[in-house]
Amino acid sequence: MSNHRSRLLAGLASAVSITLLATACSGTTTDGSTSAATGSASAESTEPIELTVTTFGTMGLDDLYAKYEADHPNITIKANNIDTGGNALTDWQTKQAAGSGLPDVQAVEEGWLSKVMQVSDSFTDLRDYGADDIKGNWVDWKIAQATDSNGRIIGYGTDIGPQGVCYNSKLLEEAGMASDRDGFAELLGGDSASWETFFEVGRQYHEKTGKAWYDQSGFVWNSMVNQLDEGYYKADGTLNVKDNEELKSRWLMLADAAADGLSSAQTQWDWGGGKAFVDGSFATFVCPGWMLGVVKGQVEAGGGDADSGWDFADVFPGGASNWGGSFLTVPTTSEHPKEAAELAAWLTDAQQQVSAFQAAGAFPSNLEAQKDPGVTGPSELTEFFNDAPIGEILAKRAEGVKAQYKGPDDSVIQEQVFGPSVQEIDSGKADGPTSWDNALKLLDTVVAS
Repeated sequence: MSNHRSRLLAGLASAVSITLLATACSGTTTDGSTSAATGSASAESTEPIELTVTTFGTMGLDDLYAKYEADHPNITIKANNIDTGGNALTDWQTKQAAGSGLPDVQAVEEGWLSKVMQVSDSFTDLRDYGADDIKGNWVDWKIAQATDSNGRIIGYGTDIGPQGVCYNSKLLEEAGMASDRDGFAELLGGDSASWETFFEVGRQYHEKTGKAWYDQSGFVWNSMVNQLDEGYYKADGTLNVKDNEELKSRWLMLADAAADGLSSAQTQWDWGGGKAFVDGSFATFVCPGWMLGVVKGQVEAGGGDADSGWDFADVFPGGASNWGGSFLTVPTTSEHPKEAAELAAWLTDAQQQVSAFQAAGAFPSNLEAQKDPGVTGPSELTEFFNDAPIGEILAKRAEGVKAQYKGPDDSVIQEQVFGPSVQEIDSGKADGPTSWDNALKLLDTVVAS
């Protein structure tokens, strides 16, 4: 879904930046020639070229551009980072419809990839620039997502979003509940963790402290939907909301939890300027890898630091769940498709994905990067999260993840259909059944069947 990327406070990027690692290994094909995807051809050219890049949220790429420019003196990168995936979708749709203004490299969020696939012929087939030679670099389902019905590869994968649970160990300890990483995971049920247990433990915490268990219901709902085999759409592309009893039962469970005081009813992407992360407003937070950088930035914006008590546990209610992940594409309007494809390939190569992980917690979709010590070992993020082995945890949480089909209006349903209903249950203005019915009414208005 596209609510997937954070509306960050000013300065978050600098708060989570880190010195870049070594450059990516040179790309050489089996016959000894240099692959077009490595960017070496551009390095040999003296023609001045400006490449425009549009990304969003905390993708961890911003600090990489200067390195690429240094290695490619003829290339200048003009980067534009949009605050959220939803706003990036609006930006892309506007420019796509106008037929102008698109960048050379366009980041595409998983939640609106299906919209892109409807016009996939307006994106460069990266096989023309070496994609077949490097497609084994990514987890197989990631490259499959970026391959259209005609076999054209239109995007290189950046991150994936396996989820664990961020929790405040100090708040748990004060409540007399398990606060060490393993103990907290077992408290939620360990390998058998369920949403029922998550909410029940939340009720125990609320009874002991009078405080909320999680920040707001929107992110929890998104996570509950994402781990289903089929979410808002069936695999055949048909809507899957009405008469979906599994979806409804999860909504009612969430609504009951909110009614019992488990939600802090925070504003998404705001959290009181980060203060809610440091004042004890809530104790847990659903965390895909890329969200870890958001949490760190919010804590620091709210006046906290690594001593604020936040940790990251190898557990997730209901099992494996993936929230988000992005791709770098090259619109056919680019005047420099070869150079743009080379840049996209370099930005998603192993060492660059390691750097993005260390900067923002964006867990690599690149297989080599997943095993790199820069991912599995210590970093600024691991230090912030009580020395949690973040890379190892995310690798475990990625096991069992399935690529859920995201229909063309998936992000619209999440934000415009269930978004208002989330506010209803968090504010106490509607109970579960009423808010569900209200969402279905909005669905008929917002999304064509």
